Amino acid sequence: MNTIAVTYENGEVFQHFGRTQQFKVYQIEDGKVVSSEVIDNGGFGHGSLAGYLRSKGVTALICGGIGAGARNMLGSEGITVYPGASGDVDKNVDAFIEGRLQYDPATSCHEHDHDCHCH
Repeated sequence: MNTIAVTYENGEVFQHFGRTQQFKVYQIEDGKVVSSEVIDNGGFGHGSLAGYLRSKGVTALICGGIGAGARNMLGSEGITVYPGASGDVDKNVDAFIEGRLQYDPATSCHEHDHDCHCH
């Protein structure tokens, strides 16, 4: 079983990983979503979110913008990052499962830019 998290706000991919208040976490088995739930960020910020997600079993993250430091921390926890996604979270996860997720591996964010336009 794989566990995928998506930065979440009102059903859409939230566009700044380090500021997301919620994630939608999906359990994937045999190419199908078997369960999903919206969880809060555990009160963690940039530096601790990677460990928090790993403690939830997450192996992949779909997000909008993300800074290099957060990307490195997630990688060190064994979490593969798929940045540059946008739109409906459920549709993004379906696309991920089907191997057609539209994302931009070069997407980056300056973590302390309070007016983040990361698309």
